[in-house]
Amino acid sequence: MRRFRTIAVTSAFALALTALAAAPASAFTTAVGDESGEQEFVVLFTAGTSSAAAKAAVTAAGGTIVSENTDVGVATVRTTDSDFEAQALAQGAIEGTAQNRVIADAPDDALTGEQVKKLDAAEAEVRQHSGKASAASSAKKGNGKTLTAEPLAPLQWDMQQIGATVDGSYKTEPGSKKVLVGILDTGVDGSHPDIAPNFDAKKSRNFTVDIPFDANGDVIDGPCEDEADGSCNDPADVDEDGHGTHVASTIGSPINGIGMAGVAPNVTLVNLRAGQDSGYFFLQPSVDALTYAGKIGVDVVNMSYYVDPWLFNCASHPADSPEDQQEQQTIVKAMQRALDFARNRGVTLVSAAGNGATDYTKVISDTGSPDFADVPGEIAYTRDLLDPATCTSMPSEGKGVISVSSTGVSKRKAYYSDYGNGYIDVAAPGGDVYDTPTNTRDITKAILAAYPKSLAEANGEIDADGNPTVEYVVKSCDAAGTTCGYYQYLQGTSMASPHATGVAALIVSKYGIPDIIRGGKYLPPAIVDARLRQTAVDTACPTPPAFTYTRITPAGATITATHTCEGKLSQNGFYGNGIVNALKAVGR
Repeated sequence: MRRFRTIAVTSAFALALTALAAAPASAFTTAVGDESGEQEFVVLFTAGTSSAAAKAAVTAAGGTIVSENTDVGVATVRTTDSDFEAQALAQGAIEGTAQNRVIADAPDDALTGEQVKKLDAAEAEVRQHSGKASAASSAKKGNGKTLTAEPLAPLQWDMQQIGATVDGSYKTEPGSKKVLVGILDTGVDGSHPDIAPNFDAKKSRNFTVDIPFDANGDVIDGPCEDEADGSCNDPADVDEDGHGTHVASTIGSPINGIGMAGVAPNVTLVNLRAGQDSGYFFLQPSVDALTYAGKIGVDVVNMSYYVDPWLFNCASHPADSPEDQQEQQTIVKAMQRALDFARNRGVTLVSAAGNGATDYTKVISDTGSPDFADVPGEIAYTRDLLDPATCTSMPSEGKGVISVSSTGVSKRKAYYSDYGNGYIDVAAPGGDVYDTPTNTRDITKAILAAYPKSLAEANGEIDADGNPTVEYVVKSCDAAGTTCGYYQYLQGTSMASPHATGVAALIVSKYGIPDIIRGGKYLPPAIVDARLRQTAVDTACPTPPAFTYTRITPAGATITATHTCEGKLSQNGFYGNGIVNALKAVGR
């Protein structure tokens, strides 16, 4: 989750995850520097407030609505009034505000600055200390009648763990084209040969606008000049980060004689981009993506991230300023409204549990919030969350959301995965590069899935002949050798969540009924949730329940950490109701 939930095997600590029409509804309309001193806020209106009343309240507070989501009562607002927050809260129609970003001119030398990316230690572990490159792979041609394993299937221990194979769930229920799976992430490379057959470009949307620089002049998503039309709006079929493409591939890469297959190889993938190129996920795009999903008949959404800038949103933490307290309250309320809107319209909600290696039901020390210091002078500080119940991570702790922990190849809980009895609903393979007999690093114990060729080229991960130069990138071509795709190893609960999402999509495919209103299939989220849990494989806590992880890094350092699993066989803090299983979920 990169974002909250992913852990790459790349070189840096890489990956961690706004009007509902084709145009993005985020507040950003141009490059940086519209007006010095101008700020943006996401405003939450009191339930039942009309659009006219909302506009009047914002105007009275000294702001202007840039975009509005009337379905859940949220709007992005611009203002030059330094007292906007206080004036807004004095309006009866406004329930809360959350700062979006400061709009300011970037320094002349900003282009030479280092790009700011949201980092995730687990994800980065995959890309560090890279050795020799992986060999290219060619597909084996089937006879057109027999279901043939994809060429990279032997590397997919994750699919074998949950029964998503040609001899397992693929034979029984490979998924239905009528089932829509929404990917709330950094984007999806719709041109990737192992995604394109299942990608719905018409329904896909990008709810973000690239942020070239922050208020300090640091590069965030990169210059907008990189876009073909010179704007800050990426098309809805690109992924300039790689995280979303990996997630989409795990869920629904087709069986087509190249690369790999996802959990549900016949479902339809819809890009509902809510994340920046840099890996940050903000409130307005998340809200807009969820409401859009509910409107167009999406059946399942995957959310491998947390809403920035607060990992935990606390209503009244004494270390937070009154402004920060009400901002966090606004994030929780607005996100829950959007989650409810989607779920009430048939969307099953699945989220990564997090890569913090912490028990969400115990005292937690949050040292990384706020993580996006676009406001000058605001930096992360330590907050001891003595009562976890008063602080909420969104969306994983949202009501109606299925929270997924991560397992390694041995089925142990991954060393980085967050956990907690009552927090974790189910577990799924997300990779653990140290889940080896000697506790040393092996990137093949991470999760392999699609990777945009453009990123591999830009990062120097393939040579002039198109062959990988690093161990975490794999190439696969069709039998004729004319069509090739690239894949990367990543680990994290960001990778676990899409496995559960894929199984949920199979459940809708098999048991869903025709949706006479929006087309496609329909199965109430409560039923999908129940089936997912009932068919998950009960997995007991380790013995003893206080399990000590040992990691011996490539540099020779030994790192240990002890996590305690609480609960019983059928429900515990490491696995929830068990490890999801595609074959059991759709029967035989």
